[in-house]
Amino acid sequence: MSNTDRRYDLVLWGATGFTGRLVAEYLTGTYTPDELSLALGGRNEDRLRTLEADLVDEAGTWNSLPIVLGDATDRESLQEIADSTRVVCTTVGPYTTYGTPLVEACIEAGTDYCDLTGELNWIREMIDRYHEDAVEAGSRIVHTCGVDSIPADVGTMAVQSAAVDEFGTPCDLVRLYVDGRGGVSGGTIASAVAMFDAASTDPIARRALRNSYSLAPPGERTGIDSSEQRRPRRDPLRSVWTAPSPMAAVNERVIRRSNALLGYPWGREFRCSEVVPTGSGIRGGAIAALVAGGFGLAAAGMAIDPVRAGLQRFVFPDPGEGPSRERIESGHFSVRLLGRGTATDGPFVVEGTIRADVDPGYGATARMLSEAAMCLVRNETATPLEGGVLTPASGIGEPLVDRLRDAGIAVSVSV
Repeated sequence: MSNTDRRYDLVLWGATGFTGRLVAEYLTGTYTPDELSLALGGRNEDRLRTLEADLVDEAGTWNSLPIVLGDATDRESLQEIADSTRVVCTTVGPYTTYGTPLVEACIEAGTDYCDLTGELNWIREMIDRYHEDAVEAGSRIVHTCGVDSIPADVGTMAVQSAAVDEFGTPCDLVRLYVDGRGGVSGGTIASAVAMFDAASTDPIARRALRNSYSLAPPGERTGIDSSEQRRPRRDPLRSVWTAPSPMAAVNERVIRRSNALLGYPWGREFRCSEVVPTGSGIRGGAIAALVAGGFGLAAAGMAIDPVRAGLQRFVFPDPGEGPSRERIESGHFSVRLLGRGTATDGPFVVEGTIRADVDPGYGATARMLSEAAMCLVRNETATPLEGGVLTPASGIGEPLVDRLRDAGIAVSVSV
């Protein structure tokens, strides 16, 4: 059976989870059955039926939604699901624990796939084990399709495209400034815990967290960029203080992988970094120091097995729990990108912004993941790559920018 002859366009795997439900609500509220053949996937039929009834009632345009049952640890059931659809969109984490069998099934079926993972150790494992198989199968395995790392990855691509169009050369540096307000779910925490668990026992996982180029193709895992910022610093491009960004470890590596997979259109000397701006003067420096100190303490605590286990048991929310609807709707985020380069007539700067007035980790992420999946469903991509373990920029590219705008996420670039 060819990919275009499948029963479904899209299976949403993990539809009853916290983020899965937000994705399901967005898809059924944005698209009609005539536009999208969507199935809800999971292991609990009763919960899926309840979700189906809620979605039919809320959306108004859907009379019913097919349900597909499986288990994240049962390869046979996952294979049946992958064989039935053109694209699988999954929110089931921790991916280190539950993700691999589904990736294997999608590659076996030649099915496209997208997820929300930010688990560097697991992405690195998927690259090393399955990239070549996915290329041969023509299966696009697109990781990090949420706030990690679409704004950073696709935003960098947009800035670089504008630089080449306007100045004939890419930026040699892109710096990202992240600001936002939102909540956190138990699923996100569980993924972070799984990543630290893996790093505590697996030397390959530890190297993936330490090497700034760990997601680049084999043989390409060195470069001029150092590790992400860990201390308060005065910014080299703006007159502000900056603190470490909790997303930098993932986002910077994803951007570097995009550059490598696309054949280094931004050059082998390209550098990128992501930080949190905290303001100018003494106050800005103090805030940067406090943020950096808190970030360092959190990372140190998570690296200690008993502390990590205690936090997970007594402090962190359980998987399936997350911020309230009011908090999601009152959140916001913005990513400002400054690109700097040198053309034949001198230095230049390109500025980009991606922002939305909604919680970044859930409201915005649900839209990002949904529209990434729709790009794969519609085959709306602008990339020479037809398969492999990919990134949003290398696996989808420019068409995702238009879909983000249509979804209420502002994307702008100026020179």
